[in-house]
Amino acid sequence: MIEAIGNQYIVARPVYSTNTFGEEFKKTHRHHKTFLDHLKGCCSCSSQRAKKIALSLFPIASWLPAYKIKEWLLSDIVSGISTGLVAVLQGLAFALLVNIPPAYGLYAAFFPVITYFFLGTSRHISVGPFPVLSMMVGVVVTRVASGGDSAPELSSSSIENDSVIEERVMVAASVTVLSGIIQLLLGVLQIGFVVIYLSESLISGFTTAAAIHVLVSQLKFMLQLTVPAHSDPFSIFKVLESVFTQIHKTNIADLVTSVIILVVVFVVKEVNQRYRSKLPVPIPIELIMTVIATGISYGCNFEQRFGVAVVGNMSLGFQPPITPSVEVFQDTIGDSFGIAIVGFAVAFSVASVYSLKYDYPIDGNQELIALGVSNIFTGAFKGFAGSTALSRSGVQESTGGKTQVAGLLSAVIVLIVIVAIGFLLQPLQKSVLAALALGNLKGMLMQFAEIGRLWKKDKYDCLIWIMTFIFAIVLGLGLGLAASVAFQLLTIVFRTQFPKCSTLANVGRSNIYKNKKNYADVYEPEGVKIFRCPSPIYFANIGFFKQKLTDAVGFSPLRILRKRNKALKKIRKLQKRGLIQVTPKGFICTSDGFKDSDEELDNNQIEELDQPINTTDLPFELDWNADLPLNITVPKISLHSLILDFSAVSFLDISSMRGLKTILQEFIRIKVDVYIVGTDDEFIDKLTRCEFFDDEVTDSIFFLTIHDAVLHILMKKDYSTSKFNSSQEKEMKFDFTINTNGGLRNRECQVPVETKF
Repeated sequence: MIEAIGNQYIVARPVYSTNTFGEEFKKTHRHHKTFLDHLKGCCSCSSQRAKKIALSLFPIASWLPAYKIKEWLLSDIVSGISTGLVAVLQGLAFALLVNIPPAYGLYAAFFPVITYFFLGTSRHISVGPFPVLSMMVGVVVTRVASGGDSAPELSSSSIENDSVIEERVMVAASVTVLSGIIQLLLGVLQIGFVVIYLSESLISGFTTAAAIHVLVSQLKFMLQLTVPAHSDPFSIFKVLESVFTQIHKTNIADLVTSVIILVVVFVVKEVNQRYRSKLPVPIPIELIMTVIATGISYGCNFEQRFGVAVVGNMSLGFQPPITPSVEVFQDTIGDSFGIAIVGFAVAFSVASVYSLKYDYPIDGNQELIALGVSNIFTGAFKGFAGSTALSRSGVQESTGGKTQVAGLLSAVIVLIVIVAIGFLLQPLQKSVLAALALGNLKGMLMQFAEIGRLWKKDKYDCLIWIMTFIFAIVLGLGLGLAASVAFQLLTIVFRTQFPKCSTLANVGRSNIYKNKKNYADVYEPEGVKIFRCPSPIYFANIGFFKQKLTDAVGFSPLRILRKRNKALKKIRKLQKRGLIQVTPKGFICTSDGFKDSDEELDNNQIEELDQPINTTDLPFELDWNADLPLNITVPKISLHSLILDFSAVSFLDISSMRGLKTILQEFIRIKVDVYIVGTDDEFIDKLTRCEFFDDEVTDSIFFLTIHDAVLHILMKKDYSTSKFNSSQEKEMKFDFTINTNGGLRNRECQVPVETKF
């Protein structure tokens, strides 16, 4: 019964152990589905299920019939044109990161938008080239194509080795197709949850490091230097070394142009950010600077006068599809998996932001399918892997985009450039594209501010960010990602392996129990210890759990047990030799020169000392907290009850289960009652299945709450006291105090009978 009185409440109910609660409220035995049951459910089919699957595979069938033409079409047109212009420029710029001609970036900006229009669940993201993925693909291209590090740099020269370009395009396309296949398989198998292993801190640190890689990789275009390609660990430092050793060869025209472009782009982007609420649409500064730079380069003939590197030949139309290389598949499976995971993680993160903002659902598994098909389609037509660029998606959303119709219209803009006006970009300097690529890194570079914020909030997350950044910088993006995920999982293991265990006490004389170190006014029942473990218990932390529990109670139960068994052996010898006699007034003990040693008692019989204490053969009761005969000493303990708060323990494995049972047995054998509270029914069911319980450790030790266990202990102590002395007299205990002449001095210990809470 619960009675509310103002802002307080009074609860009146019996004290429940887990067993009594289940009996009173008729706990039912549920049938949990097995893997076979789930498999049957997945294989079963009905008309409704088939319709649901079809709608989930083609989300366009859900939102397109409800499209509001009058309200949304104009906004989508404006958004599509703006996004399309940005996509063209980013496609050209990010192709440089892949180490292939810029024209192939247009294919990467066109094909994924078409497939995502039909298969994607997000209405606002713009799929296509993403600098981090482009950089990851570029690393693979550098390593695999044309002998790896010896591969020559791309140039606009007419004598450039076409076979090298074709090989690089083949590697980029094959990696893209393989990453798409991986994404498709993950989506079909419904394991999109794999992205949860990439935390926000890890993604932030990784993308920041990738931005640094992008920055370093673009220096050769901004300065027009011939820099050997590197893909091994420490490659970023080798590239920097090569750049600085050739700094005297810098093309001043490219340097000045790129610096001007960078400054203007950063300033205008800051204006767009600061006044975004007042501007009808963001200022398309990339487009404006591209048009101006192209016109100046063409009018002043920069290529001939200053020797700048330009985009060069832009063949109109599409190239025929290609068959991916199986050999490249074999060499790049690990890289492709990393590209697939990072691409999905970035796209899903951005899509989640917009889905929450505009209140519509997205499906992670369907996003994997959509991105996988998009990458397969793009790779087949000589594009490279894509995801979503934050800046491009921001343009699509901020310019009024309502649905993926805006994305489709942006693809039309890219299509026009591919088939009709691409040749107009031929005089554009590559240094301009490099500057535009760097201009889109501002958001990622600003993530350095996360370090201070994370340090204040969570030291572990801050460490993950820093180590991820270091791994990605030093080892490269592929190995760096793998090392970062491993380190992140290691921090989780570390946190559970060394949990912050605590001793609880009652606060406010109610049913609330908190860490006794955090409060001044606490109540701890005499002889009762409440110990809390805030993590799962498994093979790696069972030893730590035992040590912390030992520290909390102040003694080792195994040591006490062995000491008592040793003492019991000595007392039995005294009793057999007639050195201890029972009288109505107590016990008479004569020493008679009795000598015994620990060495004799040990005698390689450690297992015997670990067994339960059996005093049934003695004609008297032993009080282990009293003085014992002769020189027999046993540590005295005041603890009679131990409560283990397992409300935060989600599981036990087999190894820790054995260790836990050993711990419970050690306490029980020294007459310390142990109670476990806060566990759910599945926890106890697993213990039952694993034959955890026996005559010594029973399932009656489980209680619903700490307060139930405390009240049970107090009632039990009251009952045992009243049963021992029903006339309410003081309890009498005997101490063994041995005189040199063999006499026994009987000493009464006054112990008040009181149960107060």
